[in-house]
Amino acid sequence: MTDTLIRTSPKRLSTLDRWLPLWIGLAMVAGLLLGRFVPALSGLLAKLEVGGISIPIGLGLLVMMYPVLAKVRYDKIAAVTGDKKLLVSSLVLNWLVGPAVMFALAWIFLPDLPEYRTGLIIVGLARCIAMVVIWNDLACGDREATAVLVAINSVFQVVMFSVLGWFYLTVLPGWLGLDSQGLEVSVWQIALNVLVFLGVPLVAGFASRWIGEKRRGRAWYEEKFLPAVGPWALYALLFTIVLLFALQGDAVLAKPLDVARIALPLLVYFGLMWCAGLLLGKGLGLGYARSTTLAFTAAGNNFELAIAVAIGTFGAASGQALAGVVGPLIEVPVLVGLVYVSLWAARAWFRTDPYATDSRTP
Repeated sequence: MTDTLIRTSPKRLSTLDRWLPLWIGLAMVAGLLLGRFVPALSGLLAKLEVGGISIPIGLGLLVMMYPVLAKVRYDKIAAVTGDKKLLVSSLVLNWLVGPAVMFALAWIFLPDLPEYRTGLIIVGLARCIAMVVIWNDLACGDREATAVLVAINSVFQVVMFSVLGWFYLTVLPGWLGLDSQGLEVSVWQIALNVLVFLGVPLVAGFASRWIGEKRRGRAWYEEKFLPAVGPWALYALLFTIVLLFALQGDAVLAKPLDVARIALPLLVYFGLMWCAGLLLGKGLGLGYARSTTLAFTAAGNNFELAIAVAIGTFGAASGQALAGVVGPLIEVPVLVGLVYVSLWAARAWFRTDPYATDSRTP
């Protein structure tokens, strides 16, 4: 990647992208109003579940992920897997640093609230496999690197989630003389979340590019098809946010002080993990695109899995479930804000234009 400031900018944020914080704020308000004035909605959505996954929310997540994964240049993934610095850094941040940081913050900020504390630790164990593709794309990160890191996180999630849950909720508190709470997590539940929220859109995205390029050519696919389906990622994101707030609005509004206490360590966590990823990428010379990818994959969390595990283990009315719900309510606006910080850092620190085509790879 060039070290000089690139002056040309072939692509800029669309109107939808530019005003995303406003749209998200409106979606949150709409969700709260919908939940308040249409109380039957919560019961209806609760009935529309399969394997602990809400069908409407699941559809929103699938539609949200598909356009971004359809943009991935799968012929470049082999080059990404050869970047050992990126892969090792991501594994360390996601599976060693992230859970440990959340464990520490949960105990520091919520020593007297064991249910919320446990819920936060569960959030820290659920590494992001969904919305990170949106934040990365808006920040002009490396799409191919994101696809690889998300796939790796998915495999580790199935293998390590239960083990790490046992360690951080039972073993480590015992060693430190702290209260402990057990966690029984179904490996099938984790695998199902990974299969639904990553496998389906990944296969669809790959198939779209392969079929589209084979029949109509790459130029048509890049210039016609992708611009047509691209906005649906953000439409689906807003739809998902509306549903989340409609489902959990009463709990959030009924316990504002509890929500504030849960939110504080989450704010610190997202900021610390994102900064650690960007600084590490910069220090390793990964370039802007892959450094910002490393930052967002380290900071994001799989709230679908965290909520499903909290509800399945402790119940829908538990404090653990409320902490899981507060997670995405804080994560979405914070990571949207960090998208703009990333775009600023690209010019001020990496000395590159994030929208220039040659800033996509280091």
